[in-house]
Amino acid sequence: MWAEPFNATTNVAFIIAAVAAWVIAKQRKALTPGIWILIILATMVGVGSGLFHTFATGWARVCDVVPILLFQVTFLWLYFRKFIGLNTVIASLAAAVFIAVVLACRGYPVLNGSFTYLPALIILTGLGIYHFRKFETERGILLIAAGVFFFSITFRAIDLVVCPVMPIGTHFLWHLLNGGLLYLSMRTMTGRRVDMS
Repeated sequence: MWAEPFNATTNVAFIIAAVAAWVIAKQRKALTPGIWILIILATMVGVGSGLFHTFATGWARVCDVVPILLFQVTFLWLYFRKFIGLNTVIASLAAAVFIAVVLACRGYPVLNGSFTYLPALIILTGLGIYHFRKFETERGILLIAAGVFFFSITFRAIDLVVCPVMPIGTHFLWHLLNGGLLYLSMRTMTGRRVDMS
């Protein structure tokens, strides 16, 4: 317990992201059921990751990885529905395909396990380009989120290489940057769908 104090405590970034998203959603009168689910999941990510980096057991790992995957899938489904306009069935099928790809990537333990997150980075970048070209509201926010995600994955991937030189490693930066990533993702969902085409 507390073998990784930086990795455990920096999970507060996810709680801060959830609170910040709640504040802006309330200001914009956008506290929809979807936003609430994302806020709850972001909180669960912080709690679950905190548990894993404190106890490092099998059950704590489940508490860590499941909320992360649920947040990704929920965000994608909501974006497909709200901004792309897919119907429920197609959006659900697309989300299911994403889950299948992510689970397949878990079988390749490269980049310190960060290979699993590359599908999310790719699709987030694609959505960022789509959002920038298509909408006026929060126009570049998903591209910024993709940039943040790129750096967070990088810091996660190099952690074991850096640890012999810098004992605290770089994994805590993965937490801090991903707190920002989750906030930007949730903030996107509070915006109105103002089409430029």
